[in-house]
Amino acid sequence: MSEARVTRLLMISPDSMVTPDQLVRNVQTMAPGINVKETCYGCLAESDARTMEVVIAKVREQYRNEVFSKVRGFPVGDPRRCRAQHGTRPGFAQLEAEWATLPLIQSALDAIDAGDTDYDTPVEKKPLPVRELKQISEAFR
Repeated sequence: MSEARVTRLLMISPDSMVTPDQLVRNVQTMAPGINVKETCYGCLAESDARTMEVVIAKVREQYRNEVFSKVRGFPVGDPRRCRAQHGTRPGFAQLEAEWATLPLIQSALDAIDAGDTDYDTPVEKKPLPVRELKQISEAFR
């Protein structure tokens, strides 16, 4: 495995009671030599690949369905992405959309953990025939 630095984004689900400050303090104590930066949605964690594997395993164990992780392409404080250094913020809209779906994912994972495997099969949607659309629109004239 590579000894290169790995940066992970740890995002807290909006339905979680964990705060970014609590997450940062816990992540900092999980392994030596880890660089952690608090953000509004959780934190950024950076370390060598082996240490990061240990940290992510501990985060998953401690915050099972509340904190989600993904690889970040840039190191913490990179001037190309750091707003303090007037960097750009590409991908923020995607991050915001992912953050909004986390409560749904958290709820589903909690249900699976509780043993609930029942789910409704999605209804297959078919296009409305033109004839029926015409009847509906003429009924409301």
